[in-house]
Amino acid sequence: MIEKNNRIRILMVIGLSFIICHLSFSPARAQKIEADKTTIDVGRTGYQMPVTATFEFKNKSHKHLKISEVRPDCYCTNIDYPKEQIGAGDKFQIKMTYDARQLGHFDHQAAIFSNASKKPLFIRIKGIVQAGYVDLSGTYPVEMGDLRLDKDALEYDDVNKGFEQVQELNIYNNGTQIYQPNLMHLPSYLSAVMVPEKLAPNRAGKITVTLHSDKLHDYGLTQTSVYLAGNPGDKVSPDHEISVSAVLLPPFAETTADERLRAPKLMMSKQNIDIAFDGKKKKTDVIELTNQGQTELEISSLQMFTGGLNISLSKSKLAPGQSAKLKVTAIRDEILKLRRRPRLLMITNDPDKGKVVININAK
Repeated sequence: MIEKNNRIRILMVIGLSFIICHLSFSPARAQKIEADKTTIDVGRTGYQMPVTATFEFKNKSHKHLKISEVRPDCYCTNIDYPKEQIGAGDKFQIKMTYDARQLGHFDHQAAIFSNASKKPLFIRIKGIVQAGYVDLSGTYPVEMGDLRLDKDALEYDDVNKGFEQVQELNIYNNGTQIYQPNLMHLPSYLSAVMVPEKLAPNRAGKITVTLHSDKLHDYGLTQTSVYLAGNPGDKVSPDHEISVSAVLLPPFAETTADERLRAPKLMMSKQNIDIAFDGKKKKTDVIELTNQGQTELEISSLQMFTGGLNISLSKSKLAPGQSAKLKVTAIRDEILKLRRRPRLLMITNDPDKGKVVININAK
């Protein structure tokens, strides 16, 4: 009986030791690096025109991450990586720059050594160096894979009901294959035509995007996003987003000189807001609106072109001589992520200020 009890105790100790050992080395408790992508094709560049690939990562563990070294496979690449500890859940970047001192295709790797794993994580940059290459980064500053665009936003301002407005996206093929660029997720009020239909390497084209205002339902600001695809059937990617905004003006009947004298008249303490965060997460400013006309002023619409702002208006209808306060709060972390400048749109019944755009300059 005593011998049997001893055997049971020994088995329990062994089992407990196994559980402790398993928990200590469980992958769920180990540090992890999550990569957005580990291979980046930077396309074409010129001789002695260095090109950089930026890799996005996240520390998925619950502990600090420390990168001890990033070792490239040749001296032709330079590496820039964070030397300080990276907090749990934090995002970080590693930049890999190829010096482009040899013509032709290149394909190089670098090994990332850290306390996340005993094995290194590899990143890879590839592309092609061409003689006589022309740097188009100024003309086509927006990169979407192998395709480059002159802008990533379409703005249709001062649209009158029933009229069409046209915007153009100039596009360049910086890759090595033929593409058929097109825009996906077009709403009913937009149409697009690509010329030429197929875009060969090192060739430029144009996407003409037409706004059909008769299909817009609401006055004021209408916003959406469309997505650039390299070929028909490609999947939607957030990296290929193109924002679209349209401002449909309410109709104003022709007024006589006497009617204009009796019309509402909007006065503003300022039309642009300058905000310096000075280390704070939020900053608020106020614009005073006053009706200096002889009839009631109505602010029928108050909208934001972008996020990163909180707005409030004390009243939307002002009798002659009355004032209202427009409070604008800028949120630092959200503002810094914006690709477009933050702005507000007001639609009023003042015939001279039917549309008012308020610019927010934040830094």
